[in-house]
Amino acid sequence: MKSVIVGTAGHIDHGKTALVKALTGIDADRLEEEKRRGITIDLGFAHLELKASNGEPLRLGFVDVPGHERFVRNMLAGVGGIDLVLLVIAADEGIKPQTREHFDICRLLRIPRGMTVLTKSDLVDSETLGVVRLEVEEFLRGSFLEGSPIVPVSSLTGSGVEELKRELARMAVEVMARDSSALFRLPIDRVFTMKGFGTVVTGTLISGKVRKEEEVEVFPTGRRMRVRGVQVHNSAAEQAIAGQRTALNLAGANIEELSRGMMLATPGVFSARSRVDAAISLLPSARPLKDRSRVHFHCYTGETIAEVVLYNAKQLAPGHSGLSQLRLADSMQLLPGDRFILRQFSPVVTIGGGEVLDAVARRERRQATPEREEFLRVLQRSDAQQIVSARVAAHGHNGASIPELMAETGWTRAAIEQHAAPLIQESELTHVGDVLVQTSAIAVLNQAIVEFIHAFHQKSPLAVGINKEELRGEFGVSPTIFDFVLESLISAKKLELAGEQVKIAGRGVALRDEEAAAMSRIEQAFATAGLKVPALKEVLAALPVDRTRAQKIVTLLLRDRVLVKLSDELVFHRSALDSLRLSVQTYRQRSPQIDVAGFKDLTGVSRKYAIPLLEYLDRERVTRRIGDIREIL
Repeated sequence: MKSVIVGTAGHIDHGKTALVKALTGIDADRLEEEKRRGITIDLGFAHLELKASNGEPLRLGFVDVPGHERFVRNMLAGVGGIDLVLLVIAADEGIKPQTREHFDICRLLRIPRGMTVLTKSDLVDSETLGVVRLEVEEFLRGSFLEGSPIVPVSSLTGSGVEELKRELARMAVEVMARDSSALFRLPIDRVFTMKGFGTVVTGTLISGKVRKEEEVEVFPTGRRMRVRGVQVHNSAAEQAIAGQRTALNLAGANIEELSRGMMLATPGVFSARSRVDAAISLLPSARPLKDRSRVHFHCYTGETIAEVVLYNAKQLAPGHSGLSQLRLADSMQLLPGDRFILRQFSPVVTIGGGEVLDAVARRERRQATPEREEFLRVLQRSDAQQIVSARVAAHGHNGASIPELMAETGWTRAAIEQHAAPLIQESELTHVGDVLVQTSAIAVLNQAIVEFIHAFHQKSPLAVGINKEELRGEFGVSPTIFDFVLESLISAKKLELAGEQVKIAGRGVALRDEEAAAMSRIEQAFATAGLKVPALKEVLAALPVDRTRAQKIVTLLLRDRVLVKLSDELVFHRSALDSLRLSVQTYRQRSPQIDVAGFKDLTGVSRKYAIPLLEYLDRERVTRRIGDIREIL
């Protein structure tokens, strides 16, 4: 069954609640004070089932909003998720101040369709009704309701109610169904407790779906809760889908930790934001909006104070639009495409509204760069494919992971992969694991890394290469992208990996004459010493090169296993250790075990050398220590 949310709008005492009751039989005024005073103070809800002319069953959920100027903030909490609006105008009074403000709000929120209902039509004659109709047509000219039905109704006599139902059914068929395959989001508009059930929240499900026993996340707190039960339009259900009035019974929730304005959403995807970039528009009737002005910010059921930082402008003129950053006093869960209303800080009147373009937290800036402005324009005007491309590009050579793009856009993984597929096929983007990155950014990074290593070799000719992690740190590249780039450069035979050192492919160490001579003297010093080796620092001190280069030469000899370091001061020639291994294995023919004293006799070395050498033989599995002796393996 298709679900459509219908909202009322209009001046106080123009019969909105009576109209909803005439349509549905449900009195949407639920508060005792509302019944006593005869006005709607808070949101009211009702529902109606109809059949379209083609037989399609329709379920209409009604959100009845207050018309009093003091309760516009309550009206805003209900109007954000509606699919079509009933602009209610009393035939005996015509257009009034809240008629205008409510209609401005509907236009700013870009509610796609609706109709006008002339209530209390039984109180005027046909001539007066005709005049009111002309006045309304003029008022609607140029708006989204121009040319839409204008239906006279009397909630008292029932006149026009059936015609209104037919128009509602016709219009509901045209409403585009909300995306139930998207990520789940439910703005909370009521919180209460029910005996035997516990805490219940209600709202209009704006995207996705939710089932019993699923986990949801509460924003801005980030607390996760389990859905114990689901109701759709006051009836128990296994699940609720986008576009339905939904009540959720939340397990383990206290009424004190939930309130109107919070958002329930798919867990583990989103974050609450206190800064968003947005496109804003001022009403022609508003005052000029100065940079850094404070305003009341309303989005879905949430409201807070916001500072409007205009991009590259000192003020925004009435009737004009511009880009801005909104700095919110309270964090909210917002996504691109969310529509909002701005009300003047004081006196509190509606002055404009807009659309969230980017809800990713960013550092403070006083002016948008041309690149940032262009990025926001792309988000504002482009299709999904271009938006994916722009968002990936904004992450630079590290690219954007699929979960990051989900959090930024509110799209599912499947949707992002679908939008990215043509870009990957056209080689505009490259898929690396779970990350999307610009192919051109990878190419630039490839070239920069190769050029950097060439420069490194020129600066440090004795170094084999640069350490992998040090190289990654130089470019600030994520491990995923760095490994991909390095593997591609190695496959292309531009780079080689020597252990953990990255070097230009085919490049050896280039020694100058004095460095080659120093290498020969170091090797000779340890080769002729056998096991009674000199201290490394003494050998280096006698060389004709500076200490830094001498240490690099030693590093080369250690890398090539010409020398083997057993401790900071004990370095042996490979040949001496090979001879030691042979001597110990020959000794095994006399005895399968050897102690420290026997080892000293066998090798002629002091305890200073004997202990490190025996520990080396243990590591090489030539011997195995058992107490104070070694077993020769």
